Amino acid sequence: MEASSPAGLGATDPQLQHFIEVETQKQRFQQLVHQMTELCWEKCMDKPGPKLDSRAETCFVNCVERFIDTSQFILNRLEQTQKSKSAFSESLSD
Repeated sequence: MEASSPAGLGATDPQLQHFIEVETQKQRFQQLVHQMTELCWEKCMDKPGPKLDSRAETCFVNCVERFIDTSQFILNRLEQTQKSKSAFSESLSD
């Protein structure tokens, strides 16, 4: 019989591994939302009141859109960098 440790179980149990990946993605998403909220609040909110004025609302919309655009750009750039590193490594091993 093979002894398994909790750390080893995560590596061999695909269902557990998938669960951990999903939870990690949720955590990353929540962190991004928190960062975006904090950044946009500081940038757009002069004085809290019972309603948003049109200037603040427009600022929030633009801020969120720029945050999403920037995050997507960074992810795409990292992906391209990773692919080019992989291609470079493969060409060295040939």
